Amino acid sequence: MTSIHTPDKPLSELRNDRLAMLQDIAKELEGDVVFPVCFDATVQISTVMKSQTASLQRITHEVQKDPLITSKLLKLANSVTYNPSGQQIIDLGAAITRLGMEIARSTALACAMEQLVRSRELAAFETLAHDIWQHSLRTAMCARVIAMRLTRVNPELAMLAGLVHDLGAFFLLDRANRYPELHERPKTVEYLVAQWHESIGTILLDNLGLPEEVIEGVRENDQPRPTVENPRTLSDVIYVANLFAGGLEEIRHLDLPGQIEPVELTLPKYLDLKPEMDAACAEMMSLW
Repeated sequence: MTSIHTPDKPLSELRNDRLAMLQDIAKELEGDVVFPVCFDATVQISTVMKSQTASLQRITHEVQKDPLITSKLLKLANSVTYNPSGQQIIDLGAAITRLGMEIARSTALACAMEQLVRSRELAAFETLAHDIWQHSLRTAMCARVIAMRLTRVNPELAMLAGLVHDLGAFFLLDRANRYPELHERPKTVEYLVAQWHESIGTILLDNLGLPEEVIEGVRENDQPRPTVENPRTLSDVIYVANLFAGGLEEIRHLDLPGQIEPVELTLPKYLDLKPEMDAACAEMMSLW
């Protein structure tokens, strides 16, 4: 059988395709952002969780509408990290109380991100989506350990920020799926994700109603900065966690002059924490 080969487009046409996609996204972000379907329930749950007046009973009722989120919360609440005494619980309300609201929100968002990675819409970019998802989980756990051991930053807030720091990448992949030409050009998509996911992610996080501290904490986390020898802010924590979770590869996809070799990856204070970070990452991965 003779295969039909689609001729390569001239470089100028490919650039026009990329520009058209980015213009479409920019126009969409000016109005009410339409998240992929799997985010719908998560947005509702997140809204209830951040309410100052919502009772635990109401939050539990909302979460129970999503069996996946419910099961993940129970599993996480009974993990070694959050249940060192080994006292198992089977009640969702007790699980949310044990974990705290920030971790519950993180878990709900993680479920939505995982469903997005597995969706048909991202099938064309499955490998890239899966890599970003794994990186997000690793960043979340590294951020929690760094915040807990070296700073006064809330470890659970650091975990949430680490989890969502690349949310813009998933949104870009979802939109890139609408452009058939990009299905055959994964390197082009990788470039687009590297260049644009941070600015798009900032808008998405605001639309999801995440705390301003989180939004600021993940801003420009792929941009090189003076060596963070003593992390103090959430931004410092996410920057270093991103590096130890493999973020250097993301940075190298940017159009930056010279070779980037972050000193943080060789500092003893961080290397001493690496076994704990690796163990935390392994435990989190086992939940999914």
